Amino acid sequence: MVEAGAGTVILKFDAMVEENLTVSHAAYDSKIEGNIIFTRVDAAINWMRKNSLWPMPMGLACCAIELMATASSRFDISRFGAEVMRFSPRQADVMIVAGTVTYKMALAVKRIWDQMPEPKWCIAMGACASSGGMYRSYAVLQGIDRLIPVDVYISGCPPRPEALIEGLLKLQDKIDEEESLMAQKKDPVHKPINA
Repeated sequence: MVEAGAGTVILKFDAMVEENLTVSHAAYDSKIEGNIIFTRVDAAINWMRKNSLWPMPMGLACCAIELMATASSRFDISRFGAEVMRFSPRQADVMIVAGTVTYKMALAVKRIWDQMPEPKWCIAMGACASSGGMYRSYAVLQGIDRLIPVDVYISGCPPRPEALIEGLLKLQDKIDEEESLMAQKKDPVHKPINA
């Protein structure tokens, strides 16, 4: 025990007790030290959006098999927060168009896209979804971007699951770069990314 003058008594048992006594007199609570994060609202919202993407799989042809393989344990798309495949458009925010889009199916794809809530993104998986692929016929839409805006193009016939994961990471980077809440509410101008 040490007298500090003016009636103040400081107990010095060890360094930890002294630190606790000092902290208790300050306007500082060490219990919440690691629980506070300073950031912008836009950055926090973008972080939440990019790490919790819920895909709407539009498996239209052979690329759908590779899309299904991406969700398996070998490739594990859940590491990137996109394991919740939603078959209801009202619960999804990323449409993955995998395969050949015919004109007959295009109206259904457009209807499902319109039912998805904003903000929403689109990944064109494979050569057929990106450009019609090898099918240059009257029945095949020559790229899904003629119907809905595409954010990420993934090349390949069919692309490997690793390519889809890379495309998902590119989409997460694009979401992270969105500027503000007001810009997200406006009619978006989609800038496609080639993966």
